[in-house]
Amino acid sequence: MVRAHPRLRRYTFEEYLTYEDNNNSDHRYELIDGELVPLAPESGLNSFIAQELLWVFAIARLAPRSQMRIHDCEVQVPVLQKGDAANRYPDFVVLRKEHWQLTQKRQTITLEMPPPRLVAKVVSPYKSHQDDNYRRDYRNKRLQYAARGIPEYWIVDPTEEQVVVLQLESGKYVETVFRGDSRLISPVFPALDLTAQQVFDVAE
Repeated sequence: MVRAHPRLRRYTFEEYLTYEDNNNSDHRYELIDGELVPLAPESGLNSFIAQELLWVFAIARLAPRSQMRIHDCEVQVPVLQKGDAANRYPDFVVLRKEHWQLTQKRQTITLEMPPPRLVAKVVSPYKSHQDDNYRRDYRNKRLQYAARGIPEYWIVDPTEEQVVVLQLESGKYVETVFRGDSRLISPVFPALDLTAQQVFDVAE
């Protein structure tokens, strides 16, 4: 196991996968330019929305519960520009059947594995489209998830009260924005019966 302090060296992704945090085994890191950057704990609203998505999918039996995760499943993604993380933690992810065996030791979907069926991110509050939260979720992750070949990426935005559904076509995402009582259209899960407003009702 790699045991050096995360701030004292740079890591390859393979070394990161063997890193063991003796101080906090539950700490999540993003690997950015070879450095391990701790992720802040999820906010209450983000957690509630991610749980709501899991419950909706589970109750409707859109996917087996064993294939759904919130917060703790990481996805290795291509690094497209300096400052990109080499791994991302979706707030909600729907895996494939084969991932069950592939993630028994660690819930990491590496580049050698098939991509998840769907990933969703609940955007943290932002003041403008220049804020880091906005740029990271709307731009950086969009490009990385498309390059990773993930068929569908949802951006759940409580600030704008909208859900952006991005469908992968010819290597790029085509987006559709849903607000209010508009029923979300999911190409990967066409039986989904959920409106944008219902996603945000958990905050009331």
